[in-house]
Amino acid sequence: MSVLPVLGAGVLIGAIGALSGKFDTPIFHVTGVVFAGGWSWACFAFLVGYTRRSKVESACLASSALAVGVVVYYVLKWLSPVAPIGMSAAGMESDGISSGIIAWGIAGLLFGVPMGLFGNLARIPGIGGLAFRLLVPLIAFVETSARLAAEADTAGKFVEVTWNTIRVLAVLTALALVGHMVWEWVRSARKRESRA
Repeated sequence: MSVLPVLGAGVLIGAIGALSGKFDTPIFHVTGVVFAGGWSWACFAFLVGYTRRSKVESACLASSALAVGVVVYYVLKWLSPVAPIGMSAAGMESDGISSGIIAWGIAGLLFGVPMGLFGNLARIPGIGGLAFRLLVPLIAFVETSARLAAEADTAGKFVEVTWNTIRVLAVLTALALVGHMVWEWVRSARKRESRA
């Protein structure tokens, strides 16, 4: 996969995150909640790294694509403002675009590097890459748990259900990843026994 489609995916994730709150349907509401969380952006950088063969390319491209996504997200939010979860439109600041782009753009550049590298290291088969493969479900579980503890009262029932669903899916994903690794280990052990 070349660089342009990955950067295009960064543009797409930024656009989806920014514009999903513009539509009043359950699917777009869930999409807005998902892309308001840092775990989904971390997952994007991780997947970019997972698709690359070179560790350096994984880190650099994940960082760049994440920064592009952040810039698109904030520019579209500025052009078509939607109040974030738990805020009224009156509480939004018009000059938040520059501070948001700068702060989160730098964060995207900085955190995209390790997430891209971890995505690349997750390609290691067996237990060697398992800890890296478990990273995104762990981030999703921890972040949504923290948000439930801090924001559940103001976010509303729909958002609370979405966060709880993300937590359950994160646990199921982690169990599936561990189960897959154990299954592969058992299969390879049986093959070795049959050859002996």
